[in-house]
Amino acid sequence: MIKFFRRIRKKLLSENKFSKYLIYAIGEIILVVIGILIALSINNWNEKQKDLAQEQLILKQLQREYTSNLNQLDEKILMRNEGLEACQVLLNYIDRSVPINANEFYKTIWQIIRDPTFDPIVNDIIGSEKLRLIQNQELVELLSNWSSEVYQVQELELQYQKFRSEIIVPCSNRLGITRNVNDALWKDGYTPTEALDKKDNYKFTIGSTKKKLDLTEVISDVELEGIVTMVITFYQMTNMQSQTLRERIKRMLSIIENEIEKNNEDNI
Repeated sequence: MIKFFRRIRKKLLSENKFSKYLIYAIGEIILVVIGILIALSINNWNEKQKDLAQEQLILKQLQREYTSNLNQLDEKILMRNEGLEACQVLLNYIDRSVPINANEFYKTIWQIIRDPTFDPIVNDIIGSEKLRLIQNQELVELLSNWSSEVYQVQELELQYQKFRSEIIVPCSNRLGITRNVNDALWKDGYTPTEALDKKDNYKFTIGSTKKKLDLTEVISDVELEGIVTMVITFYQMTNMQSQTLRERIKRMLSIIENEIEKNNEDNI
């Protein structure tokens, strides 16, 4: 093809037909430009396809991670709800002077000694080149705000951890109920809400304390009453933030699912 154009150019020059040669030269330039544009278009299309394929991989990774995060967050919300129910049982004992069911009492104490903490999967997308591959800007914004929103939940959890270790556990030890709390937990079998394998039921024999213990006096302890009300406040506040975070995750998963389906349709 190149030799063919060269022969035409030589022929026109040899025949001294400059005007025709000029038209030919312009045409040749146009053809070269068109060729370059076609090559660039093909290259751009190939790069776009590569980016779309990478985006699909990222979206599917995010889908797995945030599905896992949602499941874990739901477990922590459930644990706090169980703790709130336990607090109500304890308040009934404190306020109404109803007969105390020892086994129930010890199990409710365990519910407030537990420490529900949200520890989501941390990905490497934010702040990396991968973020530019995500086309949906609402999803980009949600991902960018994720860390700060998780921190608001974790900040409350850290405050509760401090309250638990410095106030709740020492109070339980002072009242002399810690051994009985652990005995009641394990003697009939226990499967933690957050257990990785929820099919197993774990049993241990600890035995109750041999020391004299009057649960009526324990229930009358003013520090225990204050602890129960503080647990309610901590759990309610943390669950409020967790519910907002939960809606964020659900919105992200909805967008991700739509984007995956849209990309699949485009590739058909």
